[in-house]
Amino acid sequence: MSDDYGLMKTGDEQVFLECMMEFSSMQLWRNTTASQWEEIAQLIDPNSRNTFYYGNYNWPGVKKTDRQVDASGMVALHRFGAICDSLLTPRNMQWHQLGTTDETLNKDRRVKEWFETATRLLFQKRYAPVGNFSAQNQNSYQSLGAYGTQGMFIDQAVNEASIPVPYLRYKQIPIGELFIRENHQGLVNAFIRWFRLTPEQAWTKWGDKCPESIKTARDAHSQTPFNFLHWVRPRTDWDPGRLDAKGMPFVSHYVSIEGCCVLQEGGYRTFPLACSRYIQSPGEVYGRSPAMLVLPALKTLNAEKTTFLKQGHRAADPVLLTADDGLVDISLRPGALNKGGMSADGHPLIGILPTGQIQINKEMMDEERSLINDIFLVSLFQILTETPAMSATEVIERTNEKGILIAPTLGRQQSEYLGPMIERELALMVQMRQLPPMPQLLREAQGEYEVVYTSPLAKAARAQEAAGFMRTLQTATEVANVTQDPSIFDRFDFDTAIPAIADIQGTPITWMADDKAVAAKRQNRSQAAAQQQQIQAAPAAAAMLKAHVAAATAGVQVPGQPAPGQPAQPVQQQGPGQPPQGQ
Repeated sequence: MSDDYGLMKTGDEQVFLECMMEFSSMQLWRNTTASQWEEIAQLIDPNSRNTFYYGNYNWPGVKKTDRQVDASGMVALHRFGAICDSLLTPRNMQWHQLGTTDETLNKDRRVKEWFETATRLLFQKRYAPVGNFSAQNQNSYQSLGAYGTQGMFIDQAVNEASIPVPYLRYKQIPIGELFIRENHQGLVNAFIRWFRLTPEQAWTKWGDKCPESIKTARDAHSQTPFNFLHWVRPRTDWDPGRLDAKGMPFVSHYVSIEGCCVLQEGGYRTFPLACSRYIQSPGEVYGRSPAMLVLPALKTLNAEKTTFLKQGHRAADPVLLTADDGLVDISLRPGALNKGGMSADGHPLIGILPTGQIQINKEMMDEERSLINDIFLVSLFQILTETPAMSATEVIERTNEKGILIAPTLGRQQSEYLGPMIERELALMVQMRQLPPMPQLLREAQGEYEVVYTSPLAKAARAQEAAGFMRTLQTATEVANVTQDPSIFDRFDFDTAIPAIADIQGTPITWMADDKAVAAKRQNRSQAAAQQQQIQAAPAAAAMLKAHVAAATAGVQVPGQPAPGQPAQPVQQQGPGQPPQGQ
C-alpha cells in the first residue's frame, strides 16, 4: 500500500491558499541564498545554472559552461562526492548494522538474529536496481558539497501502471526545487517541492483530476511543462486511532498552480525527506557548503586562469615589434623569408613583446587549488597515495589524523541524513511486510533499536585507539631493547588488539583466522617445535647410548647406571614429608 491516498474535496480551496502563502514566504527567505548558489553553479556545477528561482526555465540542451574557465573546482566537487560515498556509504561493505541498547534484549539469540536478518534485507532492498539508491546518493553528496544542503526523498516504488511494488525508491530533489522549514528543535519537518511535468506525465499520475488547461494541452500533444507543488508538513489534526490519512503524523498535498486546485491529499507515517546540511550559520535554515567557504578562491582561480591563458597564447604566438619604417608584411609561415628583417650588421629588426613571468601566475593558481582541495577533503586522501613507503604505524597515524579532521563535518551526515533515511526505510519495510515477525521480547519493547555505523568514517573515528596501541607497543619495544627484559610485553593482549586493529583498518573478516583456526595453528606449531627439539637432541642421545654400550662391553659402570650384570634398582616413591632418598 502506498503512503498516498485519494483526493479529499473538503477545504481544497483553503489548502491551496495556505500552500501558496507558505510557498511565497519560503521563496522570499531563500532568494539571498539562491544568489550564492547561482554564483557557485557558474564555477563548479554549470548544469545547475538558472535553476534556483521559481519560474526559471532552461531550454533542453542550452549551453551553460560559458562562464567557466578553470575546471579545478568542478573536479574537486566530484572527488568530494566520491570521498563522502566511500567514507559514509560504500557499496562494497555493510556500512551500518541494526541493534539495541537494551542489555536484556542483547542476550536473546532470537533478537540478535532478527536484527541481522533485518539489516541484510534492508541492504537488499536499498541496492535493488529499481531503487536507484547509488546514483541518487551520489547526487546528494554533490549537492552537499556545492550548496550545503541536500534532500533525499524515500518512498515505496511503483511500476509502470503506478501500482506499488515491494521495493524502495529514492529521489534526490534538486536544491532549486526544494524549500524546507525547521521546527523549534532545528529539525527539518516540512518542505515544499516545486517541479514541472508535461501534460502527459501529469495525466498519468492524476488522471481526470487534472485541471482543464492540462487536459487541453494533453489532447494537443503539447510538451510544454506545467508547474506543481508537493507540500508535506506535520498534521495539526492527527488522530492516531484513525486508519485513513488523518491517522498519519504528516499530511501531504499535491497542488497544481495552473488551475489553482488540489490534486491529491495523503499522508506519511514517517517524514519522507532525509534532509541534511553541511554546516549552518546562526539563524539560517539552509546549510553552507565547502564551495561557499572557498568561493573567493574559486573566483580568483577563474580570473587567474584567464590571465594564464593570455600569457600562454602570447608565449606560443608572440606579439612582434618592428620599427616605424620596418617590415609591414611579416610572414610567420614555417620556412618563410622576411627580407629586410635584419640590419646590415646582423641585428634583427623584429622583436618580441615580453609576456610576463608565467611561472608566477602558475604558482598563484596552485595556491588557490591547494585551498580548494583542502576544503573539499581531497588533500587528506592524497597523503596516503603520494607517500607509499610508510610503516604500519605511520599509516595508522595518518588514518587517525583523517578521522580527527573529517569526523566533525561528515559525521553530521550520520545524524541528519543517514539516521532519518534508515528510520524511513524501516517504516516502509514494515508497511510492505518485508521484515520477518519480531520476537516476542522485541515486540514487548516496542521494536526498540539503534543504528550502529560500521562505515570507514566510523572506523576512522576509532583509529585513535589503534594509534595509541601502536605508540605504546613501540615504547615498550624500546624499553625491552634497553633492559633486555621481554616480560614487559606480557601487558599486551595481542589476541584482542590485532582483530580490533584489523577491523579499524578495514580488513575483511574472511581474511582473518577465527579462534578455532588460531588454536589449530598454535597446536601445530607446538608439535613442530617439539619434533625439532627431538631432532636436535638426537645426536646427543645417540652418543650417550653409544657410551653406554661401550661401557657395558668393557665392564665399566657408568655413573647413574647399574653395575654390569646387576639388575636395575627400582625407583622408590617419595612420600609426603619424607626427605629425598640418598640424603
